[in-house]
Amino acid sequence: MLTRRSTLLTSLALLGGTASRAAAQAGYPSRNVRLLVPFPPGGPTDLVARVLAEKMAVALGQAVVIDNRPGANGNIAAEGVAKAEPDGYTVLYNTSSIALSASLYAKLNYDVTRDFAPVALTATVPLLIAVHPSLPVRSLAEFIAYVKANPGKLSYGSGGAGNVTHLGSALFLKSQGLEAVHIPFRGSAPALNALAGNHVQFVADTVNSAHPLAQSGHVRALAIMSAKRSPVLPDTPTFAEAGLPNVEIGAWQGILAPARTPPEVIARLNQATLKALADPEVKAKLDIQGAELLGSTPEAYGAYMRAEIARWAGVVKDSGVRIE
Repeated sequence: MLTRRSTLLTSLALLGGTASRAAAQAGYPSRNVRLLVPFPPGGPTDLVARVLAEKMAVALGQAVVIDNRPGANGNIAAEGVAKAEPDGYTVLYNTSSIALSASLYAKLNYDVTRDFAPVALTATVPLLIAVHPSLPVRSLAEFIAYVKANPGKLSYGSGGAGNVTHLGSALFLKSQGLEAVHIPFRGSAPALNALAGNHVQFVADTVNSAHPLAQSGHVRALAIMSAKRSPVLPDTPTFAEAGLPNVEIGAWQGILAPARTPPEVIARLNQATLKALADPEVKAKLDIQGAELLGSTPEAYGAYMRAEIARWAGVVKDSGVRIE
């Protein structure tokens, strides 16, 4: 009799817990949502996240608080969200670095495809090829011919070994059968400064990082790795216009929640994200940064991430970069 009573009490407790969770999900969100950003305040990713967070808060009826957790190429923030309570109150504003990390790192304390629930693909900031103005080239075709005629004599900067700015260059060079020397820096800013000083001859960097130097004439933008021209560099052709179709490489961004977050909560976050992306004020602010707004269903974002993980795995292998 005692055993039956204990079992009954346990069952009632479980049912009560389930009912409480269901009620909480129905009223989601009832408090602030933390959006972990894996980079420092004021950087390009942080700026985009803050613009979106402000409008998402309006849609959700609760504040969306930015929590900057920089370090380890985004892995500190990613691990924090992967291990967070799956209730929708701690989510990640991730970048394409999360897809690169799956192949770059010998060991991660999370699994990209297992430990997250996709919410939405938000935006992408395309890469562009920029050269020092002293280089005798004014188009992508001339640049390719020049590098081909000088194998291994030119150097290119990046924001760090394994960074998308490194692997984007590596992918481009391989596709054209070109050889150049990689010089990694600690971030895009020092890499671009090195280019402006002619310490390296070219970079493949994000439009939002490179366009101020391109507009001032300190570097020369040759082509953008995007399907359409950038509003911040309207005179710079796309790769397709320059004769290389189907080349689209950018630092894409999205929102992930911990795995096992209830589908109703994911749907609510997705709706708030899409509403923010559709806001004209958001578009105007992000146009200035050279970001292209996207938007997707959770399912589409999951499929996109898996495709990107597979695509960059081959590039990482060819580059020989491996981080312990």
